[in-house]
Amino acid sequence: MNRIRHGEVAKPVREIAPVSLRVQELALQCTRQLHDLSISQYATMKGGEQNLAHLVGACSQISLAATLCNLAIRHRTEVLLYDDADPTPAASRDQLRRASDEMQQAAATYRAVAVRLSRRLASAAAPRQGQHAMADGSTVTLPEPASAAVVHARR
Repeated sequence: MNRIRHGEVAKPVREIAPVSLRVQELALQCTRQLHDLSISQYATMKGGEQNLAHLVGACSQISLAATLCNLAIRHRTEVLLYDDADPTPAASRDQLRRASDEMQQAAATYRAVAVRLSRRLASAAAPRQGQHAMADGSTVTLPEPASAAVVHARR
């Protein structure tokens, strides 16, 4: 412990923790939204169960990304604590790259589900509201993971 200079342990936390917190918040938001959808009429809609299954996967990917961000912090601090730790930041960069990949896959899933849901809602509203419902550009928005933030922290 004597070899740790003042502020060294705090540096990786300061650099990566804001991203990790944002991804953790996003995972919680997605899980809450998934729960709300599962107890609503959404699951009984045509394709609703399949969309829920896709959203479960996306929630898992976002949670995994948050964990990977925390692992990146851990890898960067291990070098300060243990003599046999990898002195290069390669391990933490790998964790952040994997977190970014997971966030991008989750974002793609969310976009696909949102498009399907928007089309479904638009087609259901079209008979009642005419084609104006589709022309006004209103869509259902699901939270999109902040994969750019993970990519930025990787640098």
